[in-house]
Amino acid sequence: MKILVTGASSGIGEALARLYAKDGHDLVLLARREDRLEILKSELIEAKSVELVVVDVIDFELLQKKIKLVSDIDMVILNAGASLGHSLEITPFCDFKKLYDINLLSNHAILEVLLPQFCAKKSGKIVFISSLASLIFMPTSVAYSSSKRALNAYAEGMRYKYKNDGIKVINILPGFIKSEMTDKNSFKMPFFLSTENGAKRIYDAIKKEKIFYPFPLRFYLIISLFKLLPQFLRDKIVNLLL
Repeated sequence: MKILVTGASSGIGEALARLYAKDGHDLVLLARREDRLEILKSELIEAKSVELVVVDVIDFELLQKKIKLVSDIDMVILNAGASLGHSLEITPFCDFKKLYDINLLSNHAILEVLLPQFCAKKSGKIVFISSLASLIFMPTSVAYSSSKRALNAYAEGMRYKYKNDGIKVINILPGFIKSEMTDKNSFKMPFFLSTENGAKRIYDAIKKEKIFYPFPLRFYLIISLFKLLPQFLRDKIVNLLL
């Protein structure tokens, strides 16, 4: 199987690349940091082949040009993402837009190229890496949480739209996993997972073709119970946490 992984130069993307390399797959690793990709490529000796795509995902025109040069993709793991950390300050528009460009719009730019190929061969697998933060909004991370909730809606729409075309759409919603993104957080992160543990859970969920996979389960259940509370109680709890 030929697998395209975005955001492959660190964190979950890098860990997933290592897991799929052990299975002997053909890998296409996409990220903006060429030096990190080259080091990773040299270490993936078990992979059948490793191709590098060096591009910033918010350079949409160049991104699509480079994706068009890649052939016969069987699965794409849309892992590239960013956060702005946590703050009660209003997010500058340019930062807000950039976050949406990375977390949402870059995925569509890639899929606009890949989906016709998947439809033509009546097969393909699309994996979105969303977040449990998409299910509950804190005032300190409005831009990030809303971009990931939009991604959930997009993933659901894609699943319905292509259900008769042999295309599997999987949406993964991790909690806190060790990465450059979570390194920005100065607060205690509940149910915190190592990069390797988090990536292995994602790997297993993809293998089982779970269309919706939020984890860790206990964290997801807490969020689900919280959402069942009356609005005034939720408001009180959030205000106490600030």
